[in-house]
Amino acid sequence: MSEHVELPVRGPFSLRAAAEFGFGPRAGGAGTFDGAMRLAFPVDGGRGYAGAVVRRPRPDGPLAVELHSTGGAAPDTVGRQLARILSLDYDGEEFIRVGERDAVIGALQRAHPGQRPVLFHSPYEAAAWSIISARRPARQAAVARGALAERLGAGFELAGRALHGFPQPGDLLAGLADDAPGLTAEKVARLRGVAQAAVRGELDADRLQALGPEEALEAVKRLKGLGAFYASLVVVRATGFADALLPVAEPKLLGHAARLYGTEMTLARFAELAEVWRPFRTWATVLIRLAGDRGDPPVTPAPDGR
Repeated sequence: MSEHVELPVRGPFSLRAAAEFGFGPRAGGAGTFDGAMRLAFPVDGGRGYAGAVVRRPRPDGPLAVELHSTGGAAPDTVGRQLARILSLDYDGEEFIRVGERDAVIGALQRAHPGQRPVLFHSPYEAAAWSIISARRPARQAAVARGALAERLGAGFELAGRALHGFPQPGDLLAGLADDAPGLTAEKVARLRGVAQAAVRGELDADRLQALGPEEALEAVKRLKGLGAFYASLVVVRATGFADALLPVAEPKLLGHAARLYGTEMTLARFAELAEVWRPFRTWATVLIRLAGDRGDPPVTPAPDGR
C-alpha cells in the first residue's frame, strides 16, 4: 500500500540536516543527500511496517511524504510517528528563543540552521539498539542490527534504495535464533526481554511521555542490560521529550560542552547552564553533542552578546 501525505513544519527545519544526522544504527550510513530522506521502521503499536521517502518541495512548505506500508499499519499512526522522529511535533521558532538567551546555543543554531534532533524510530528500537551495540564498535553493531532487519523485518524500495525496517517485537520474539549472527547468547536473551516488554506496552512512546522523563528513566532501567546510560538514551533520544535533562553523566557530552563554552564542566555545572534552555533542554543538548562530534570550534560571543 502506498500513498502521499503532508507533514506540517513550524519554524526552522532543514531536511538535509535531518537526513545527514548520523548516530547509532545510522552512523556512517547517511550517504550523499539527494533531496530525499528515506526511513523504514516498525510502526508504533506493534502492527505493520512503514517505509517513507520524505521531500520538501518548497523551502518554507510542508514535507511531502511518499508513504509505503505493510501489515495493516494505520497512516495516521505512521504520520504521528514520523513527526516525532523528525521532531516536527514542536514549534522550532520557540527553540530560536533559546539561542537568544544563550550565546553558545545561538552560535550553534546559526552554524547548523534548521537542525533538530532526529530520534530513533521508537523507544523499543532504541532499547534494542542499546543491547546490540553495548561494548562494541557502532559499525559492527549496525551490521548485526541490519541482519535482523533483513531476516525478520520488512523491506521497502524507497526512491531507488532498499531499506529494511527492524522487526516488530512479536516478529523478533518469533524469529530470533539462539545463535543469531553477531550476537552473544546474553545479548539474545536481553533482546528477547526488550521485545517482551514492548509487546506488553512498556516501551510505548505515549506511555513513557506520560510518566515524565525521570519516571520513564526508572521504568526503562528495569530492563536487563539497560543501565542508567542506555536507559537515558532511550528516554532522551527516542521518546520525544523536548525538555528532558537526566542526572546521567555522559563524559563525551560534558567534554564537548566544556570546549564550546570554554569552561570546566561538571554534571552540576551543565545542569545549571541548561536552566536557560527550557523548554528545549533536550534539543540544546543534542545540538551540543552534534557540534562537538563534528569538531565545531569554541564559541566566541559577538559584541551584541550573541
